[in-house]
Amino acid sequence: MPPPRTRGTALRQRLAELRGPDVPAKALDARALAALAANPGCERRAILDGAGVDKATLADALGSPSAFGQSQFALTRGNAFEAKVKADGGAELLRLVHERLDPGAAPPADAALPDLSAIGPEGRTARTALALREATGATGTWTLLDHPMIALDVAGSPAFLEPDAVVVHPDGSWTVVEIKSFPMLDGSADPAKVGAAARQAAVYVLALEAVAARLDPAPRVRHRVLLVCPKDFSNLPTASAVDVRKQRAVTSRQLARLTRIQDIADALPEGTCFSPVLPAERLTAAVESVPATYAPECLAACELAFHCRERSRAAGAVTSLGRSVRAELGGLTTVEDVLAAARGESGDPRDPAVAALRRAARLRADALGTMCH
Repeated sequence: MPPPRTRGTALRQRLAELRGPDVPAKALDARALAALAANPGCERRAILDGAGVDKATLADALGSPSAFGQSQFALTRGNAFEAKVKADGGAELLRLVHERLDPGAAPPADAALPDLSAIGPEGRTARTALALREATGATGTWTLLDHPMIALDVAGSPAFLEPDAVVVHPDGSWTVVEIKSFPMLDGSADPAKVGAAARQAAVYVLALEAVAARLDPAPRVRHRVLLVCPKDFSNLPTASAVDVRKQRAVTSRQLARLTRIQDIADALPEGTCFSPVLPAERLTAAVESVPATYAPECLAACELAFHCRERSRAAGAVTSLGRSVRAELGGLTTVEDVLAAARGESGDPRDPAVAALRRAARLRADALGTMCH
């Protein structure tokens, strides 16, 4: 059996082949990881994300352009707001952390801001780990890590993640900070956007816990993260503490269920490649060679959702109607199977799903008959 390093090198080479020659890898960020964890049964997304394939470009090449993603205007606005929050050595950011999460600690005057620059993601990850260890040992001081880099094992492959900030408190505990450009109106923000931010922050918490576990004693990674947003309709920052314990537990469980990327890659036909420059027919065949698990929720989280929805509908898969519907139908996996069971043409009448469908069909027929009379 080859040593782990050799296996890792072989996997990286294989993923590069899947991505295509001279195609740069797209980094797997926390937003993508949170979406991947929400649909752990989708091998297609797992291998594409693991190989660093740009799914938006791939969707364009397949003829199903994605409507998913942030506009350039939103990105510019978000970057400007983040710069404002972190101005003056992060004084306002640290004030908000102190006020919302640790008011009993000494005020964050003269906080440390370590230099996290290094060559490559592995170098930045190692530099971040060193800075966290040094900050944890410097009891009684505040430390702000601006855009640290941390790694998280995802299905046997490392994902390098970059939180907006991590703060080390005077007691040595660590807090994740998420900076978003959507507003907090009267102290509250859009629940859907807050939920997405919480799922993203939970990924960072998991990755930080892995870093903390390598220290002795292991510092505490706080499960209450700080969400910083513009206040009302101004550009002034305000913040809210968000408990991500539930999101962290769900994400951890779902990531553990992911099929190993190595196993998915080994099962693909020889010569499979997802390069967008390939002829449409060959590219489509490559994408379809990997099983997908489409659900309507994918429309808000995956660039390939329109392509997968079209294929799911064409196959009559009941998952295109939603996961809750799919769960209610048991072993009936296609719309054709469902209709045949409802008409009494197939299916075991002792199956609760089949019995419910036939009863519903009888009630519908009775209702229509009453209306006709």
